[in-house]
Amino acid sequence: MADLLKTPVLDEPARRSNLAWADEASRVRVAANPTAPESAMTLLASDPDITVRAALALNPALSVPVASRLAKDKDERVRTLLARRLASLLPGMDVRQRDQLQEQASQALFDLASDAVVRVRAAVADVVKDMPNAPRELILRLANDISMTVAEPVIRLSPLLTPEDLLSLLAAPPSPTTATAVARRPGLSADVADAIAASADNAAISSLLSNPSAAIRENTLDALINRAAEQVSWHQPLVRRPDLTTRAARALSSFIASNLLTELSERADLDPQLRALLQEKVKARLEPSEPASVRGPTMQEAFSLAEEMGRGGKVTETAILEAAARGEIRFCTALLAVAADVPALVVDRACTLRSPKGLVSLVWKAGLSMRVAVPLQSLLASTPPELVLRSHSDHEFPLSMDEMAWQIEVLTRSGR
Repeated sequence: MADLLKTPVLDEPARRSNLAWADEASRVRVAANPTAPESAMTLLASDPDITVRAALALNPALSVPVASRLAKDKDERVRTLLARRLASLLPGMDVRQRDQLQEQASQALFDLASDAVVRVRAAVADVVKDMPNAPRELILRLANDISMTVAEPVIRLSPLLTPEDLLSLLAAPPSPTTATAVARRPGLSADVADAIAASADNAAISSLLSNPSAAIRENTLDALINRAAEQVSWHQPLVRRPDLTTRAARALSSFIASNLLTELSERADLDPQLRALLQEKVKARLEPSEPASVRGPTMQEAFSLAEEMGRGGKVTETAILEAAARGEIRFCTALLAVAADVPALVVDRACTLRSPKGLVSLVWKAGLSMRVAVPLQSLLASTPPELVLRSHSDHEFPLSMDEMAWQIEVLTRSGR
């Protein structure tokens, strides 16, 4: 080993021959040695053994030409190790050194950041994601990567990305989940939050609402609440938003589920009078205020009777319409649940959300007609006449089959 490193430059051909014939362990030791001559490193960059090339990639004294060769290594594991090592050099450099890297070894780093293998690009991103002194061009390249494994940590954490950069990513997202990564960024500005809120990306909006440090303007939050009734994934983060206004809390209380209404009513930062009002709403949810003659049987009794009727084939449109005419909310809920073959909680969820679309979709799933859907919207969801969904005939539905299938999926998922 010592002889391999001490061979005079004049005996270069002999030294290269000795190194080529050395065993693997000796070649690894030379590859890892910071005092190894440039000629040895150059030869080992083409070594047939990956262990040797990997040791060379980790050598702290690796020269720029050799690093450039390893950046094109046929094995992604070598390129990944080199990517991590080159990127890790950035924090300890002063401005002059970084400029020198920019001129020399940075090209190898940029090549690795554009590598065809995601794992290699991700290695660079993982090291530089929160560096304040990484090359800005490198950060922008990684943030615009089509793989979110690469882009997400940079988008979320890099201090070099400006609000303008984030708006550019939202305007032309490289990936379908780019907006979600932006929405999770700490300290998100109000302008960027507005851009996310104005989109149709429900997942990104849910992440935005779940980001407590995102600056969301009051009017932006009000606009989202107006759209939130049928976006179940938004409800919990809306209830937990910091600095919720009285107006926003009142609006939320009209459609969120009972458990979230309870949570909302317990927020210490709300006005005491509003909290008392919300607590009354919780009580009303638990024990409906209608007279017993209007309520009909208890939910358990109604569901047992509906199941018995279902076994006898007696859950018909006529039976549901007669129960609706009597104002029997619980019995109608149970009959629709049995007819649609869903838990009663699913129907109750559509009622709680005051969702005409949800009820129409449940009627469709039950194999019933719009003749049933129209009165159930009014009775179960308290839908105003002008908002009731109607159709040109009893056998047509005002929603597409895909839309109704999606409504059923959302209600079933949230009802579990």
